Amino acid sequence: MRTAKKERNTKETRITLELKLDGQGRAKLHTGLAFFDHMLELFAKHGNFDLTIAAAGDLQVDGHHTVEDVGLVLGDAFRQALQNKSGINRYGFFVLPMDEALAECAVDISGRPFLRFSADFQKARVGDFDAELIEEFWRAFVTQAGITAHIHLLSGANLHHQAEAIFKCMARALRMAAARDPLVKGIPSTKGVL
Repeated sequence: MRTAKKERNTKETRITLELKLDGQGRAKLHTGLAFFDHMLELFAKHGNFDLTIAAAGDLQVDGHHTVEDVGLVLGDAFRQALQNKSGINRYGFFVLPMDEALAECAVDISGRPFLRFSADFQKARVGDFDAELIEEFWRAFVTQAGITAHIHLLSGANLHHQAEAIFKCMARALRMAAARDPLVKGIPSTKGVL
């Protein structure tokens, strides 16, 4: 079972999280940010991950600490759930249309955290959620997960659709990369370690 349970407690946030990589796309989420919960639900569904998150943060300030810390904890859980990465595809990519929006994502479960994020959001906020937190979430996630990720928003005008395209696209790319390939024997690297 490729699963992980994580907890993070700081002066700014308290987070508990459970992740099952080979799940059924079920999500039980409470971050205090309804739009963020919606994006995480899409992530779980399209990644086929089972995900439970309970987060309490200093939302009276803004959503930054909560979103970033959830990204850190989820990335750490993803890395742990992958275990030694034996037999995985390692690479994953997807292009996802969401109405007028189009996202392209490519990931490498390399052990080397790097994020290239390119998105020209037309609005600063959707509801009470700051658009700039989308990049902050993914930067925190890839840093803790040890993943190289290229996220490009190719088109779009509606911020909700743009964000949705990115979260669904990353879920699909990560699902592909984390999937076990019966043709891969051991660690998919000439180094013998990822």
